[in-house]
Amino acid sequence: MSIHLHQLTKWFGDTLVLNGVSLEIQDAELLVLIGGSGSGKSTLLRVIAGLIRPDAGRVVLQGRDVTDVPPQARGTGFVFQNYSIFRHMSVLENIEFGLRIRRVPEAERRLKAEALLDLVGLVGLHARYASELSGGQQQRVALARALAYNPSVLLLDEPFAALDVKIRAQLRQSLKQIQRQLGVTAVLVTHDQLEAFELADRIGVIDRGELVEVGTPDQLYHHPQQEFTATFLGGGNVLGGRYDDGLIRLGGTTLPMPAAAEPHDDGAPVRVLFRPESVLLQEHGFHPGAGVPVLGRGRVRERIFSGASYRVVLSLDALTGARPLTPEAAYGQQRIRIEALLPGNGPAPAADSQYWVGLSDYHVLSPTGLKLLILVEAVPEGSREVAFGLELARRAGGPFTLLAVGPSPTEAAELRALLAAEARAWDGPSALITERVRSGHLADELLRETLEGQHELVVISSATALAGEPALWRRLVDVDIPVLVVGDSAPQLNRILVCTAAGEPGKNDVRFAGRLARRAGADVTVFHVLQPGAPPPVRDRAGRHLDQAAASLRALEVSTATRLTQAEILPELQREIQQGGHDLVVLGAPISTLEVPAAGGLTETLLKETRSPILVVPLQD
Repeated sequence: MSIHLHQLTKWFGDTLVLNGVSLEIQDAELLVLIGGSGSGKSTLLRVIAGLIRPDAGRVVLQGRDVTDVPPQARGTGFVFQNYSIFRHMSVLENIEFGLRIRRVPEAERRLKAEALLDLVGLVGLHARYASELSGGQQQRVALARALAYNPSVLLLDEPFAALDVKIRAQLRQSLKQIQRQLGVTAVLVTHDQLEAFELADRIGVIDRGELVEVGTPDQLYHHPQQEFTATFLGGGNVLGGRYDDGLIRLGGTTLPMPAAAEPHDDGAPVRVLFRPESVLLQEHGFHPGAGVPVLGRGRVRERIFSGASYRVVLSLDALTGARPLTPEAAYGQQRIRIEALLPGNGPAPAADSQYWVGLSDYHVLSPTGLKLLILVEAVPEGSREVAFGLELARRAGGPFTLLAVGPSPTEAAELRALLAAEARAWDGPSALITERVRSGHLADELLRETLEGQHELVVISSATALAGEPALWRRLVDVDIPVLVVGDSAPQLNRILVCTAAGEPGKNDVRFAGRLARRAGADVTVFHVLQPGAPPPVRDRAGRHLDQAAASLRALEVSTATRLTQAEILPELQREIQQGGHDLVVLGAPISTLEVPAAGGLTETLLKETRSPILVVPLQD
């Protein structure tokens, strides 16, 4: 085993950059790390090289633990994106540099450098300086320099990003040949998917510091297990439906459940992936004996010519009721939109024309659910937030963590019995529940656990939510984590009230409430309060907002009602919450900035004065 990474974690201030990354890389393997900007892939590479020290975890290279070993003693070669060759040295001197500082004899250095010049295709350019070389030539020098002292591991950080398309393609081929010829283990970071598919023996997909999935290019493209991998690599259509007696129900359409798919319970959510090139379009339908699964009849909404292909966007009424995951539906849109890929040398599909839509292939992703974090506190009257959180976990069907935080390691250890007692109330699958104890400051440890665990929703008590400065719920919302604040009401989840403001960016409060309601089987009321004296344009905009919200929720098969009133905001919201019989109230985070006399904000006022659980959802910019 060339590289063994064990639970690597790295924080930069309050930002979690690497989140318990574990990975094994075989001898002579070329692994490509791919992810979005800021996902942590370059940080992971620098941790392997020793340029950054992890806060936790171990790095083992060729069976040797090098976590505490300096970079120059690790036996790694590093190629940077910006070449980083010495401009005052010739090509030959650059390549010899590492050998010279290791006191390799001059004759041996020269022979090694000349062999590398031949290997990277720079014979005859040994006397040139950086200013006399193209970008591709400079990167070849950097590669040769990294290989000069026979590193056991070659690390490359987006080495071709600054080069044009043609040069990148040439250098990719050169790198692959050189890596194979030398048999060196290599890890390459890139954001270029074509580069990843072309070079990699295996691909590691990173998102927000977490290694989401690792597999061969073919596995990750055709049979990914995680939704992020499915949508990040190659693009694709992902629809959410329901499993129903051996079939996948997507609105008014059904598909057979593939035999290789993981088991799903009846009524459980199902996520179906099909790539654009797997979408088949025919004007007159498919022959019943052809065995082609048919999604329905679609209308061409958009076509984009990209040379080798047409990317066609169609809307399908027959899929209304399925959940569009990718491409994401526009706010207020009910029709499902899917993307198809057609050959660029064929006829262009006419705008607004209709086609029957079939599939040559589709894949079912692994089942999942809403990932919860429930804070457990030692209170004499019992944990209402735990009872509510467990009920939500039952409805949502996803994994959840019970967390207890003690000020010191001794007090934290005493909380394990409390966690065990609370966990006994869970009668669902044991694989879904995790018990975690941390020591330190409550707000800091809760925030760290939330980020490290990539939890999608945090459940806490109202007393805890309002404690400290700033209030704990604000700290969570500030890092885009929805927080559910539980009062002393019974743990039910049948009726949800969404208090929304027209024009809120992203409409994330409605979207998140819809996701929750769909999983919980709850009804939703979308409620908007107009200030007294609001002019007609404002009333019209509010009405449109409610119509769009209702359309978005109904597209998720959520029973929805809307209410528009005109009154003073705070008293009207309080009246609706107290008299409406709602089990959960959803607020968008910026609603707290509204002016409320003698209060820190509308959200704080409602948290203090109502018994109902309140879900505060960060709104996207």
